[in-house]
Amino acid sequence: MEARATTPVSYYLVSEPDRITLNDIIGKTLRIFFQGTIHCVHCGSKTKTSFHNGYCYTCYTSLPETDRGVLHPELDLSHEGISRDMEWSKKNALIDHIVYLAVTGNLKVGVTRHTQIPTRWIDQGAIAAVKLARTPYRQLAGLIEVELKKYVSDKTNLAAMLNATTHEIDLPARKKELAELLPIELRQFVTTDNSITTLVYPVFREAPYRSTLKLDNTKDFISRLVGIKGQYLIFEDGNALNVRNHQGYYVTIETE
Repeated sequence: MEARATTPVSYYLVSEPDRITLNDIIGKTLRIFFQGTIHCVHCGSKTKTSFHNGYCYTCYTSLPETDRGVLHPELDLSHEGISRDMEWSKKNALIDHIVYLAVTGNLKVGVTRHTQIPTRWIDQGAIAAVKLARTPYRQLAGLIEVELKKYVSDKTNLAAMLNATTHEIDLPARKKELAELLPIELRQFVTTDNSITTLVYPVFREAPYRSTLKLDNTKDFISRLVGIKGQYLIFEDGNALNVRNHQGYYVTIETE
């Protein structure tokens, strides 16, 4: 699922050669039928289980996109010349990274490549965010995140994220407070940019979160789509479907 930072955020479901503007079908009843087949998003091979949002086991254990430094930036060692693929790392890890604070229902800290702003915030369903630090490579950003995790979560509360529309968090003040808690050697990377990015999502009807759909367990699902936020399709019955978690799944989508 692709997204563009419009107001509200514009979402698209892309499966070559089709490109569906998901905002246009909000309010319609969808039937999502899982055909029982999963293919690796990298090599295309059939797999019984999807790893790390769409990979087969072989790709999951060999590709740079799924190395441990992707999920845990503080463990990335590409700046020391250690990588599954140094050419990939030069483009994705050995570039400027942003440590940020985002409001996703709760306040959270996170790390992303500078090229992924504001895409990363949209993916997480943030309604507001501020840059806290900028580092020249990924591991440094990870080290800052590890320090800040002592004081603020790096996880998103799903129910709070899906329901949040407003907040009362003073992001610049929290940034200043947390920056002062960093070790001196890491404070040099704190940014002076206190501008706040706000995001609005196409959620047009309240649907209190009840549960997350997993197509492996619910192969045939019918409900009215009432909104989209982060990577989630939100339905009027309180169910939510994480689209990214189902990359590589072969499904049929019908609207009524």
